[in-house]
Amino acid sequence: MLKVGLTGGIGSGKSEVSRRLAARGAVVVDADKIAREVVEPGTPGLAEIVEAFGEGVLRPDGTLDRERLGAIVFADAEKLKVLNGIVHPKVGERSEQLQREAPDDAVVVYDVPLLAENNLAARYDVVIVVDTPDEVRLERLLQLRGMRKADARARIAAQASREERLRIADIVIGNEGSLDDLDAEVDKVWQDLSARVLPTG
Repeated sequence: MLKVGLTGGIGSGKSEVSRRLAARGAVVVDADKIAREVVEPGTPGLAEIVEAFGEGVLRPDGTLDRERLGAIVFADAEKLKVLNGIVHPKVGERSEQLQREAPDDAVVVYDVPLLAENNLAARYDVVIVVDTPDEVRLERLLQLRGMRKADARARIAAQASREERLRIADIVIGNEGSLDDLDAEVDKVWQDLSARVLPTG
C-alpha cells in the first residue's frame, strides 16, 4: 500500500486533483469530507463544539453553521486551536479506519488541507503539493466561491505559505492553467504512483 498525502492551499484546485486521482483508481480519504461527517447532528464532535463555542454556532435546524464558526475561529488563533483540538483527532480515527479497509496494493490518497500546518508529512510515503500562485487562488475564491476579498485573504493568510508547502513536497502539481493541463499533469503523477506499488514476489 502506498500512502500519499495530497495538500494545497484554499483555491489551489486540490479537490480537482483528488477527483482525478480517484477516477484513475486511487482510494481517496478526504479529510474535509470526514471533518464534516464528524460534526453532523448527534455526533460527539458537534456536542463538543457547542460546548466550546456556544449554541450560536448552530443553525435553526441543529446543523453546524460553518460560516459563523469560521468567522469566529479564523479571526482568533487560540479559538482555531480549540476547534482543531476537537475535530482533528476524530478525523484521524476515521481516516485510519478507511485505510484499514483499503486493499493491500492500493494507492491511498489522503486529501489533507492542513498537512503542512500540522507537520504531518512524515506520515506519508509521498507528499503531493498542488501549487498555485496566491493571486490566482484569490481570484478563484472571489469568482468561484463568491467570497469577499477580505475573507478570502484571511483564509489564505491563515494557512501555510507556498514556500512552507513546497518544502515538504515530493511531487509538485502546478495548477494555474486549464483543466486539460491539469489532467495531463495528473496522468504523469498517476503513472509515477502506480509504478511505486509494484507487486512483490
